[in-house]
Amino acid sequence: MKNRLLLLCGLALLTSNPAPAQRAKPLTLAFGSCNRVELPQPLWPVIAADKPDVWIWLGDNIYGDTDDMTVLKQKYDAQLNQHTYQQFRRQVPTIIGTWDDHDYGRNDAGKEYPFKKESQQLALDFLQEPPASPRRRQEGVYAAYTYAVGRKKVKVILLDDRYFQDELQRSPDRAYLPNTTGDILGAAQWQWLEQQLTGSDADVHIIGSGIQFLPQQHPYEKWANFPAARQRLLDLLVSSRAKGVMLLSGDRHIGEVSKITLAGRTQPVYEITASGLTHSATQNAGEPNQYRVGPLVNQKHYGLLQFRQQGKQLLVKAALKGEDGQEFYSQEIEVQ
Repeated sequence: MKNRLLLLCGLALLTSNPAPAQRAKPLTLAFGSCNRVELPQPLWPVIAADKPDVWIWLGDNIYGDTDDMTVLKQKYDAQLNQHTYQQFRRQVPTIIGTWDDHDYGRNDAGKEYPFKKESQQLALDFLQEPPASPRRRQEGVYAAYTYAVGRKKVKVILLDDRYFQDELQRSPDRAYLPNTTGDILGAAQWQWLEQQLTGSDADVHIIGSGIQFLPQQHPYEKWANFPAARQRLLDLLVSSRAKGVMLLSGDRHIGEVSKITLAGRTQPVYEITASGLTHSATQNAGEPNQYRVGPLVNQKHYGLLQFRQQGKQLLVKAALKGEDGQEFYSQEIEVQ
């Protein structure tokens, strides 16, 4: 469907007597996940053609799946040296990101992973995090960034869903079971997240996680496997009064847009899942998701958010796009 995903944030002017309006420089964020270095990587020149200011890795940035840090480093180095990604890095001013399980070190791993400190430093090396960065000294790779669009501010909050995650529960047939008291973020990260949202002067808050926030019905990894943690996050989105909340996620090898209405927020919260840079779940023609709006995308793709200021409003054009730059899905959304 070639509609356009348009988020309108109704915002007040910062001064009562503003100067004549000038055309503010737009801001373009691109994002994606699930990237195998040994597979063809056709999307980098396609994404670069959209001229993103920022690229956001959402996890499974490589498939390390090892306890050997030498192997993990070799795979990160191979991705950094992949020729189309090298060119992409030269074209995109800023690259940021978080991780999920395969680049963390083990499939489905959480706080029990014994090499998480060493793995964290390798992930930050891959992201070219400066030696003096607070991310080098803290436990976990969570971080926040703020970007300007004219007088408006867009805050990107990247969560670490691995370093502190409690153990997943499984049935005898290895299916995931809800860990009803389990946590994902850990005490320090929860405190930090509340500080990033409460009293924030940003006009848009984009929260990214490796695993999906909203969907509850599929049998794979998701925040819903830790229902207390998921509810705590949703409650925080209400109590913090953060403006313009959007959620980004990866992991699933599919793309979709989900929507939830929370009591206490005047506008729904949308989640955009973009997952499958090098391989997608083409066999997944549909699965239940009570929050989905639009179709399930099962081809290689990435996500794109294009912000621009127009008068008193901040407009955001968002899309899920694939090879040759085709749009798979979009819609118009109003967020305040």
